[in-house]
Amino acid sequence: MSDKAATALSLDPRTTAVVNVHWQQDIVTREGAFGPFFAAEAEARDVIKNTAALLAAAREHGALVVYARAAFRPGYPDLVRNCALYEQVYATQSLQDGTPGAEIIPELAPQPGDPVVTHARISAFHGTELDLVLRARGVTDVLVTGVATNVTVEGTARDAVGLGYRTVLVADACAAADGPAHEASLATFQLLGSTATSTDLAAAFGRG
Repeated sequence: MSDKAATALSLDPRTTAVVNVHWQQDIVTREGAFGPFFAAEAEARDVIKNTAALLAAAREHGALVVYARAAFRPGYPDLVRNCALYEQVYATQSLQDGTPGAEIIPELAPQPGDPVVTHARISAFHGTELDLVLRARGVTDVLVTGVATNVTVEGTARDAVGLGYRTVLVADACAAADGPAHEASLATFQLLGSTATSTDLAAAFGRG
């Protein structure tokens, strides 16, 4: 997004939601099962701090803040191991509901009233009430943060577009395993929605 476009950007907080994907202990902390893949890049990009700032602005202006977490029942009866990602979940015995690894990190913890949806597939919309939560609030614009940019963040954003939402990937509030994968997802997604920084989006709430 150009500086001129960013300056003109406006968001109506009454119809905007920030959907936060996979800010979980097992995924974004160095101690987590997926930490070797994602923690270093998330730290280098300062995405947790940027997300926290965006959420503060969203809440200040009354926008909806939603969380999506990947979690599976103990013993994994709901885990379909049809790809390398889900094979890794099973191999590491991670993201089991009720364990610390499945919980959202304290820096971005939900506040009372923030909806939290739990999903077992790539998109946070698949098999969840996320679409109903957004429509019940009258949401038309969805901002997506989280990890990994090229997996569930992009998958969720693509589904949001397909469901009719104007969708923005928050470029500095998401991360992949490496920079090229992150940048490729951002470039591809601009054919479907748009990208913007957390700073530009926070400012846009004030112009809505």
